[in-house]
Amino acid sequence: MNRTSGTRRGGAGLAGALVCSVALLLSGCGTLSTKEDRRFAEKLAEEHYPGVLEVIEARKLFPQAGGSEITFSVADDPDAVVRIRVDAEAGTCNTHACHKVLDDAVAKGRSEAARLRILTGTFKSCGYEVIGVEPSSGAPWIVASPTNATVTRVLADIGSCVRRWVEADGRTGRPAQAGGASVNLASPAVARRLPAGSRSQPTAMRLSRTPLLAALQSHPYYVASYSAPQGRIDTTGSARIVRPFEAGQKFGATVQRAVQAQLRTSHPDVQVSEYQGVWTLERGTVDRLTGYVLYCERPDGDKRCLGDRAVVVTTDVRGDPVGKARPVGKVREGRGPLRLPPL
Repeated sequence: MNRTSGTRRGGAGLAGALVCSVALLLSGCGTLSTKEDRRFAEKLAEEHYPGVLEVIEARKLFPQAGGSEITFSVADDPDAVVRIRVDAEAGTCNTHACHKVLDDAVAKGRSEAARLRILTGTFKSCGYEVIGVEPSSGAPWIVASPTNATVTRVLADIGSCVRRWVEADGRTGRPAQAGGASVNLASPAVARRLPAGSRSQPTAMRLSRTPLLAALQSHPYYVASYSAPQGRIDTTGSARIVRPFEAGQKFGATVQRAVQAQLRTSHPDVQVSEYQGVWTLERGTVDRLTGYVLYCERPDGDKRCLGDRAVVVTTDVRGDPVGKARPVGKVREGRGPLRLPPL
């Protein structure tokens, strides 16, 4: 065998492996197909929950070598979703014996569906439809478009609803957010263009599907946050703007350039940190944001400036400062932890 043909065969083998890896994400490749896992899950459902559980999705757990995530709908609860990891080859669910795992997953799915009904029902009674739910935090998405003239009233209105939601959810024995809660606000224009979901999907699945959340997060949106200082939601609330990555980077760069120009009048060698932090809307506005900018009075050799000093800055929505930056002083020792005072 000559070296050229060996190289070609090696390249072809590598290409085949790459094709299989890509195909795995779409439909499985060889023994990594979801078909066997799906059949195994359907048999489990028929044995332990006949006529109740139906497999509606099987997803490969790439890069894990074995098993698939199986999603079931629940016949007598259209809001509930049940998910387990099934490995047909090993005969296990979540790496354990399947009966107990399935029982626990069904109980969890029913419990979460009940809590979802509390959430959607409470907001509906307040005049807001829940159009999405963040799966990691449980934060709902609703449609609202506050202005300078209405933002105080809108935040208080939503806050009253959040208090009712959290208190009702707390009576289930699993409080929604013990330290507070947040609500994401989509504009009416964004809400009108959302991808349509299948009404046949369970509510919990439809409200947290990836295309929906991606569409909601692809435009700037407000997050209304409510603290619970004495264990009860403060309905006043505060708000911030969340931007897609590129828009956020552009905002941060605009602020940093302007602050650096201001600081250079007293510190000619100043370096501004790339730290972005959280920018909160000034109370009673939707076009004034306040946050921190970190800086170093002079370069620190070859090290990147983390920022040991800070200023508080108020800007417009583009990132152009409104007035002068206000010094905060030392906020970090060396390259240690950051200690910023409350805004």
